[in-house]
Amino acid sequence: MGRTLYLIAYDITEDNRLNSVRYILKGHSTGGQKSVYECFLTEGELKTVIAQILDIIDNKNDRVHIFTMDGRSKPHVLGIALPPKDPDYFYIG
Repeated sequence: MGRTLYLIAYDITEDNRLNSVRYILKGHSTGGQKSVYECFLTEGELKTVIAQILDIIDNKNDRVHIFTMDGRSKPHVLGIALPPKDPDYFYIG
């Protein structure tokens, strides 16, 4: 069961929906900033995240972008940013 690195960014126009999407992504992320999260997901986890987000967002006003990243490439980080790291284990509780 391999994991792929995804960069998930969102622009949600209403606070309750914003907080719900943020909560979902924080549960799957290894890092990120405000409205951009780095998530190492299996194909099944990605499908679950997409389904959960689709249940929340307003398709006419909200945006969610999911980018597949190549985990083999070296990221360029600036300032206090840390490169994404696929941890040895994930705690889901």
